[in-house]
Amino acid sequence: MPYCSKCGKEVPKEATFCPNCGTPIELTAKNETIVLATWEARALAWLIDILILGAFVALLNLRGLLLVPFDVPRWIPFVDLGPGNLVYFLYWMLMDGLYGQSLGRMIMNIKITSADGKPINMGQAAIESAGKAFFLLIDFLVGYFLYPRKKQRILNYLSNTIVVCK
Repeated sequence: MPYCSKCGKEVPKEATFCPNCGTPIELTAKNETIVLATWEARALAWLIDILILGAFVALLNLRGLLLVPFDVPRWIPFVDLGPGNLVYFLYWMLMDGLYGQSLGRMIMNIKITSADGKPINMGQAAIESAGKAFFLLIDFLVGYFLYPRKKQRILNYLSNTIVVCK
């Protein structure tokens, strides 16, 4: 079933307006409804990205290329601002902003779009990627409980993005 891009409520397939808030329901260019990716598919895509990129980050660490001249705060619970996380952030921001998919999402056959099903811009990609790279646990848990119907992490909600099946 499709979901309203404004309030997140399920709407009947034949509806042209959300019965909850009255927002017009837009269909994709192929006249198909948007199908949200499952949390499991998203988690597996994230894990694939971490494994692929993790090897690269580990190599940079071994070579001493990710050293920073200042102390990175490590005392904030569930937040990691280390230099390796910057690599992850740049990877997700560029892949999602340019292609709508990271390698993990390509393998899982899912992509990120605006809530209306259109491609995201680089600003949206930066916002949603920050959660995955720097504070995934908080980002996921808050979003999981606040936006379960739209399956959005908190920074997906703030960037007005959703993850859909291709």
